[in-house]
Amino acid sequence: MEKITDKIAALPPHGTYFSLEFFPPKTETGTSNLQARLSRMSRALHPLFVTVTWGAGGSTSSRSLELAEICQRQLGLTTCLHLTCTNTNQRVVDEALQAAKEIGVRNILALRGDPQREHEYRSEEQDMKGTEKFVWAADLVRYIRRTHGDYFCIGVAGYPEGHSDESCPVDQDPVHDMPYLVEKIQAGADFIMTQLFYDVDAYLSYVDLVRNYREGVLGTIPIIPGLMPIQNYQILKRTTKLSHAKLPDRILQRLEGIKGDDEEVKRVGVDIISEIVEELKRVTVIGPRGYHFYTLNLEKVVSFILERCHLIPSSTPEINGHSSSAIDDTEVSPTNRQHVAHLVTGLSRPSQASVRHLPSPHNHVIPADGPSSANSSSLLDASSRAVTLAISHGVGSLGREATWDDYPNGRFGDARSPAFGEIDGYGGPSLHHSPSTAREKWGSPVSRSDISELFKRHVMGTLDQIPWSEGGLNEETRVIKYELCRLIEERGWWSIASQPAVDGISSDDPIFGWGPKGGFVFQKAFVEFFIPEKDWKTILRPYLSSTVNAPDVSWYAAPCPSIVTEENSFESSDAASAVNSVTWGVFPGKEIVTPTIVEEVSFRAWVEEAFGIWTEWELCYAPESRSRRAIHEEREKCWLVNVICHDFRQKNRLWDVLLSA
Repeated sequence: MEKITDKIAALPPHGTYFSLEFFPPKTETGTSNLQARLSRMSRALHPLFVTVTWGAGGSTSSRSLELAEICQRQLGLTTCLHLTCTNTNQRVVDEALQAAKEIGVRNILALRGDPQREHEYRSEEQDMKGTEKFVWAADLVRYIRRTHGDYFCIGVAGYPEGHSDESCPVDQDPVHDMPYLVEKIQAGADFIMTQLFYDVDAYLSYVDLVRNYREGVLGTIPIIPGLMPIQNYQILKRTTKLSHAKLPDRILQRLEGIKGDDEEVKRVGVDIISEIVEELKRVTVIGPRGYHFYTLNLEKVVSFILERCHLIPSSTPEINGHSSSAIDDTEVSPTNRQHVAHLVTGLSRPSQASVRHLPSPHNHVIPADGPSSANSSSLLDASSRAVTLAISHGVGSLGREATWDDYPNGRFGDARSPAFGEIDGYGGPSLHHSPSTAREKWGSPVSRSDISELFKRHVMGTLDQIPWSEGGLNEETRVIKYELCRLIEERGWWSIASQPAVDGISSDDPIFGWGPKGGFVFQKAFVEFFIPEKDWKTILRPYLSSTVNAPDVSWYAAPCPSIVTEENSFESSDAASAVNSVTWGVFPGKEIVTPTIVEEVSFRAWVEEAFGIWTEWELCYAPESRSRRAIHEEREKCWLVNVICHDFRQKNRLWDVLLSA
């Protein structure tokens, strides 16, 4: 039995279940590490099902299907594949549904995706000539039902605080969304999964609205609340901004004073989400009570929440007389926790991953099952589930190794981590704006100087966003805004990421500080920017490679993927295995923490997305317009370059090098 609604219906009327969301990692090593993580989590936590995200326009289709196959076939997890339909075509949808059938996936979360682009602005290859037109999620639900009957169990999204985009640009209001939700259910949807929320009152009001809308037309359809564990203050702010989810003042007040200390934020975040779960438990629901957790591909925090809230099944539920998974069910109780911690530590090999300056970073894969010796195996068999849960909690050397990437840092995190990349987990290049909003925000540039002016305005703080950012400059970047402005004005080089040098500043510094109190933080200056190919090859590359500058800098460079040739492709000053730690902290009683690195594998993964954002921006303008042509031409002749200065004690060294080239 693999349909989600069948599994929910088979639970006791007052039963409890939970599900977990994962996204396809951007790198091969990240995928390998996620596979090990999934194996641990499935054995320790027993989710009723898992979901796998799908990038905008099908941008992660192959990786999403690969991850779904790992979950469904290899790990035996009931899997639900997300599927978005706007800005894509029928062929992609058909291929995804057929592939899902072939790997045994019988559950689809049907989503609209990014706002629909106006028809006249589609590129020719995106035109859906003579094929199904998908505008709303209901169109996708209808299409699946028409072409595949009842083979798939179909879920749709619900928005406790209202959906916000150009279809309802001013006021978010769940009441405004209700006709669309009814249409999705009437088209054939089987359950509702909500967007993340932190305002419990808003969620409860939403459930009441759904249940009583038009005299109960939505009946008893399962409504599964979506909860995102708090991993990091900046992640929390970014995700709530993108999703338009309200952060109640009482939550912000608890986090504001500790926002620079990720470890403390996680600890308080476990308290906050656990309190939300307990509050939801006190409310009467129809049928079994479910919770969906957006994991961001991390395990430690969600494991703590699930255990604290007693959501982990004490035994594997049986469905139609068969266990839903072959997992030992030994529980982690207070009486055996100390023994488990000793067992985990005793079985450990020396940790290589808890500090990220590893000798072989690109081959770093966390084992799913620990040591393979006969003695170790017999010990694990005695309490394998307890041990596995302890590892997910970070207990012992194996636990520290399993949760080594517990400090996600988006684009500049560790590419070996399953959580590497943009932390919303939906992959693929995206402006996070509809075309009309993009044109309103960035106007209609028709020349290189027009584009330069946008970058300059962003650096100087008069433009809150550019296509590669989601907000204004942070406080530490403001420290170097004049240097960045000079790069734009004097050289015509457009920066999209940067940081200044920092030499042992206190961890509680209001601008540069992070981590526990009593520590010291360090940074190497770096800057990432678009540069004309001619400038790179004839000016900057020779200058960086000179005997005067080469010892002090490392660099990575790549052209637009559409113009890559054997002679014109990725270049670097470093060996492929080199890892440049550009931010690190030293704290009492702790190993050195390195949350920000720059390396070849992460840079290569980002190049595709960075140039993809140029394309997304270009598509906001009519095909024959001067703006589309200008943006396209700049994209084709740019290189993306990242330059790191190793002398973190000379705060101006990087800028002196770049501006004197």
